[in-house]
Amino acid sequence: MQASPIRIPTVTSDTDWDFCFHLSQQSKIPEHQRTDESSPTSGSEESEEDTKAKEKVIDHMSHPREKLAQSQKKIAQLIKGKKNIEANKELIRCVILSRIIFGEEHWKCAQALATLAYGYLTLRGLPAQAKKHAESAKNVLLTWKGTTTSDKEEKQILETLVMLYYTLGVVCLLQNHGREAYFNLQKSERNMKELRESYKGGTCGLQVSEKELTVALGRASLANCRLNLALVYFEKAVDNVIANKGDSTSDLVSLYQEIAQIEQLRRNHEQAIQYLHQAHSICVSLYTEVSPQAAEASALLAKAYAMSGEVQHKDAVGLYFMKSITAYQTTLGPEDYETLTTVEEFCKWLVQNGEKREAYGLLKASLRSQVISYGDCSEKVAETLYNMGKICFAKGELRKAVQLLRKVN
Repeated sequence: MQASPIRIPTVTSDTDWDFCFHLSQQSKIPEHQRTDESSPTSGSEESEEDTKAKEKVIDHMSHPREKLAQSQKKIAQLIKGKKNIEANKELIRCVILSRIIFGEEHWKCAQALATLAYGYLTLRGLPAQAKKHAESAKNVLLTWKGTTTSDKEEKQILETLVMLYYTLGVVCLLQNHGREAYFNLQKSERNMKELRESYKGGTCGLQVSEKELTVALGRASLANCRLNLALVYFEKAVDNVIANKGDSTSDLVSLYQEIAQIEQLRRNHEQAIQYLHQAHSICVSLYTEVSPQAAEASALLAKAYAMSGEVQHKDAVGLYFMKSITAYQTTLGPEDYETLTTVEEFCKWLVQNGEKREAYGLLKASLRSQVISYGDCSEKVAETLYNMGKICFAKGELRKAVQLLRKVN
């Protein structure tokens, strides 16, 4: 089943952030009191008063540091429990605490902002907010004048850059800015490559996986009509998934379906059908043939066979459309949107191929379900009555056609 489109709200609706931001302004520690782990002391000798003052500041800062560590630990638990809104609030708290501890211009603050941006994108599906915080993180890193003191810090900054540019890239993709999306995702890819080289074959704890980044690059390439490049990225993503999870994982289903779409655009219909068969086999194996997943896979196969325009594929179109309709009716019910949409698509194909009697029977059978789902005065019901009237008219059944067409008005 198709995922619901992501709502793109205005940035001003970020009430949680606004509240916490004002809270942080009130809680801010003066700059001279902040402790920075990466900054060495300016002198070798300190007076007793300086030492006492520093101890007081360190004691004062220990509480926010503890709170930050607790929040970071809590985020992982909340995400695991699928409590996305609560997890996002903790990410906001991490930004506030990072500002208090390190200051607004420190890379640690940029790291917290980038993580928050990624959270808004992946946990909440709010690209406008994600872009706002990702841009803030980017500005902090561009203006930061400090220096890293260890390999660990350098790796953390690279991880932040991977997440930051990935978030910006995916947001641009959602907002149909294909060129800008690809530009940002390429930056993320370069930083990921540098990070992996720094680990020298070891494992790095990236939030953005190589598969996620590769798929995003494939989609950005497709958005820019670079079909061959898109295919390279998706095939790379498939190889990555098979290497990590095997060749029967559900992760491959959407990848095979997207590759099939690219092959259709390249007019390689037989290749597209092969990929959709692979996706269908995985769905049947994992979810059984009578499942919404298998129903969707069957519908895509039917449409791929129809799109090929080959006479020898005519039976396959009918077979997979009926498999899809049956599975949807059994699992989601005859009144479900997916069921009715698939019936409608099959009927259109039947009419185009001269199977008017069968198309009429299916439309008539679905009419009651449409009335229940959309109402008897809905546009969908009117369209079905109109199509039934056209079929009757084409068959020479004029009286019946007139009766049906009058109901449309």
